[in-house]
Amino acid sequence: MLVVMRHGASQSEIDAVVAVIEEMGYEARPMPGAQRTAVGLVGNDGRVDASRIEALSGVAQVIHVTQPYKQVSREWRPENTVVKIAPGVSVGGNDVVVIAGPCSVESEDQIITAARLVRDAGATCLRGGAFKPRSSPYSFQGLGRRGLEFLALARQETGLAVVTEAMDEEGAELVAEYGDVIQIGARNMQNYSLLRFVGKLDKPVLLKRGLAATIGELLLSAEYVLAAGNPNVILCERGVRTFDTVTRNMLDLTAIPIVQGLSHLPIIADPSHGTGVRDKVIPMARAAVAAGAHGILVEVHPNPERALSDGAQSLYPEQFAQLVRELRSIAGAIGRRVAPAPEGSTAAARV
Repeated sequence: MLVVMRHGASQSEIDAVVAVIEEMGYEARPMPGAQRTAVGLVGNDGRVDASRIEALSGVAQVIHVTQPYKQVSREWRPENTVVKIAPGVSVGGNDVVVIAGPCSVESEDQIITAARLVRDAGATCLRGGAFKPRSSPYSFQGLGRRGLEFLALARQETGLAVVTEAMDEEGAELVAEYGDVIQIGARNMQNYSLLRFVGKLDKPVLLKRGLAATIGELLLSAEYVLAAGNPNVILCERGVRTFDTVTRNMLDLTAIPIVQGLSHLPIIADPSHGTGVRDKVIPMARAAVAAGAHGILVEVHPNPERALSDGAQSLYPEQFAQLVRELRSIAGAIGRRVAPAPEGSTAAARV
């Protein structure tokens, strides 16, 4: 960190900056110049409260030389992190992981039917919400624990690993009990107490980018989980809000290579929420894999017209099967492959 003093700053003002830096436990190095003085802060471990320095008399600007996040950065860990979420299923390596299923768990029959359909088409993991944060309090809110029990039955039936969202600490404990990956949704990306909590659980975390969050804010949220002791974090680009109303959100595909340059954590894409329009999901999923995403998260429903949530962006089973076939071709063209479905399924035999 570099503290740039105002032109004409007095020696007492410079000394005050040095004193505060040293009081915070870091080394201060004044660097006098022809026009103004700068003070370097040495030993920044990412926990520096820059606001204490910015408020001091005589300070013109505080420049962050290193990123505010540490453990998620490539400077901390140059090699890619590979997150194992179930036996034989990992995110962050050469395989492209396909996570698919309905937005919400609606019944035992619905989720098991969906699980069989996506597995046979080539999915590696099953998604489905037991707890649903909805914009309206009158919309379907999910089945809660019962929904998690149905997801566990679907995993037993198909062998698919389960990815499902937690909205609070109690829900996170339940998801850790029944599921394989704890999803933190966009609305909770900056719920720091929840991030700390899941950081103490022995389960991988899928962290979605907030509706209006910068990439830096996404990485800082991931830092909370790693700082609490959980290194197994998967990032997810799910679209951000813009002024345009043609699609639900704007799927920011540039976030994929940017994050991969800044962080060692794997990143997947959610083209379903990223567009909110069924016929846009397939092309954006293809583009995400071409851009280097480690996986995709796609909503698929046995009967989208009867879905209790997000039916308009859910793929029909035959559309999803088409998507997986196309993703295999795209992955192969860039030296990768779509991860195989669980052994024993029709899809596994085709890979």
